[in-house]
Amino acid sequence: MSNMIDLAKKQVREIVINALGNMVAEGKIEAVALPGFNVERPADVSHGDFSCNAAMAFAKALKSNPRAIGQMIADYAVLEGSYFERLEVAGPGFLNFYIKPDWFNRTVMNVIDQGDSYGKTDYGKGKRILLEFVSANPTGPMHIGNARGGALGDSLASLLQYAGFYVEREFYVNDAGNQIEKFGKSLSLRYMQICDKEKAELLSGLEGEEYCNAIFTNEEAFPMPEDVYKGVDIICHAYNFYKINGDKFAACDEEERKSALVDYALPLNIEGLERDLKKYRIVYDTWFRESTLHKNGAVKKIVDMLTERGYTYEKEGAVWFKASDFGDDQDRVLVRANGIPTYFVPDIAYHYDKLVTRGFDKAVDVLGADHHGYVPRMKAALQALGVDPSKLDAVIMQMVMLVRNGETVKLSKRSGKAITLSTLLDEVPIDAARFFFNLRDPNTHLEFDLELAIEESSNNPVFYVQYAHARICSILRRMSEEGIEIKEISDKELSFTHPAELALIRHIASLQDCINEAAKDYNPSKITRYLYDLAQLFHKFYDSCRIKGEEENTVQSRLYLCKATGRVFKNLLDMLKVEAPEKM
Repeated sequence: MSNMIDLAKKQVREIVINALGNMVAEGKIEAVALPGFNVERPADVSHGDFSCNAAMAFAKALKSNPRAIGQMIADYAVLEGSYFERLEVAGPGFLNFYIKPDWFNRTVMNVIDQGDSYGKTDYGKGKRILLEFVSANPTGPMHIGNARGGALGDSLASLLQYAGFYVEREFYVNDAGNQIEKFGKSLSLRYMQICDKEKAELLSGLEGEEYCNAIFTNEEAFPMPEDVYKGVDIICHAYNFYKINGDKFAACDEEERKSALVDYALPLNIEGLERDLKKYRIVYDTWFRESTLHKNGAVKKIVDMLTERGYTYEKEGAVWFKASDFGDDQDRVLVRANGIPTYFVPDIAYHYDKLVTRGFDKAVDVLGADHHGYVPRMKAALQALGVDPSKLDAVIMQMVMLVRNGETVKLSKRSGKAITLSTLLDEVPIDAARFFFNLRDPNTHLEFDLELAIEESSNNPVFYVQYAHARICSILRRMSEEGIEIKEISDKELSFTHPAELALIRHIASLQDCINEAAKDYNPSKITRYLYDLAQLFHKFYDSCRIKGEEENTVQSRLYLCKATGRVFKNLLDMLKVEAPEKM
């Protein structure tokens, strides 16, 4: 698919190189090896639509003044047959190229011709990425950080697909290790409290949610140690398990009781995670369970491989990995003195599975800021195993602060508990949540204004963007109702001269560059920024450029521009899984 920016940049290079050839042919310069040069798009269009530094780059090789070289290139440049109408030399020798109307016409027609494919690129063609995101602890509901990670990860997956990568979305289920042990202990303690006949009298006449909340709020009568999960969700699981099984597990061995409770509660939690994520418009290709790595011997294999390669040693009964040999700030324990692997080992096995066993070109992890030190540690382990560490990339995501009336929100107004993904989506539209969580660079703190997210005004970024799309649909619908239809014409019949038209078309033309840059940086916020800027430019065009009542050619050209702009909105909102309403 043609990219009008790339085509123009290619023509600039051809014009400069051909001009050099003409200069050599006429003996103006010697035929010498020349360095490369850059072609850029100036921020200020008064400096041209495209600019290059060829004259400065060639100055040393040609032993001449850059300004003089630039003027010679301009004198010998042939613009005929290109998208450029003129070339000027500016400053110390910059070559500024100004494009013809044909380029604007072709850009608009390209969008319409390519339809829902407009904006897609081949940047990542042939590369396979496994994108892991959220991977929330299955011992409880998802929190606000997971909400940001979900919107970020899912939008990033779509962005990378738009840029030509093959992408699979994956959720890593930590269903083994310390957190599951802690989960079982927490459930067991709550279950035993419910089985306690004396404590039961305090809850007489209560059922369901009231029963669970009574336990949760009465810490004196129902105390819990510090090293357990204390959420009301744990109580609800224990309560429901008791309603099914009664107190028959009270007399069991504790390990048997914990196992039974985990076997009951964990699948319900995972089912809940999947349900909440689907509500959030996120569907994973794979739910990968940590337990499979323990069962199939992959965890043990990692320790054996590192040992065979000479990268482990024993100290105080534990097995250590020589991580400092590979750039980590210290060595890491792999197997504790009691013979139990640390969480690090299954994580290494998991990444080895991604990059070696399943053969992905890249493993991209969306991680919270508290995992910053995790990345060099994992890269060190992969390198020790003979895997290129550059195949692992991490998107570090900073914390979210919920704000209402200018004040930080820490608790749910309904239950007094921390706000979860589910409770957030009860208050804020999914479109707003997905858009707002992608408004900022992932590695910056995000202030999420709960009131602004539901406000129907231009102050609300997602409303502002959606309204621009709806306004376009309204224009096309209203014109059609009045008998003014878009006619089939060629791009040569289009005409754009107003600065607001040209600014809008320039922005539309830059989409594929934006896609590639956002994909390279793993940053969907570049797309929300692009959409917001597109909305601003369209509203300016709408305010400045009348459609109805103008001459036929102007009417048709502006209808085509409206249609093309609407298509860009629709494509990018679909990418973000945000609705593109036709009426508001």
